[in-house]
Amino acid sequence: MTSAAWAETDDGITLALRVTPRSSRESIGPGTDMFVVRLRAPPVDGAANKALVAFLAKSFGVAKRDVTLLSGETGRLKRVAVSGDTQALASVAASLYGSES
Repeated sequence: MTSAAWAETDDGITLALRVTPRSSRESIGPGTDMFVVRLRAPPVDGAANKALVAFLAKSFGVAKRDVTLLSGETGRLKRVAVSGDTQALASVAASLYGSES
C-alpha cells in the first residue's frame, strides 16, 4: 500500500515529513498528505536532522545508517528514505499513519 505520505521503492520507502523542532515531546503521526514529526532537538547545527534520523530509525526498527535525508535539510518539509524490507517498512508506515493495511 502506498499513500501520499510514503511511497514504496526498490530498497525501502520514502517518507514525506513536516518536522517541528523544539517540541515538548517526540512523536510521529498523520498529517495532510505527510507525516507530522515533533522533535525535542533545536534546529541548530543539524541537531534536529540528527535527532530525526535517530527517531525514524527507532520508529521503523532499522539502523541509523538506513535512514537518509533526501531533501529539506534546512526546512520543515523533508523527504527521507528508509532502506530495508519494503513490505515491513510500508506496514510500519501504515501503522504510524493510522491506516492499517
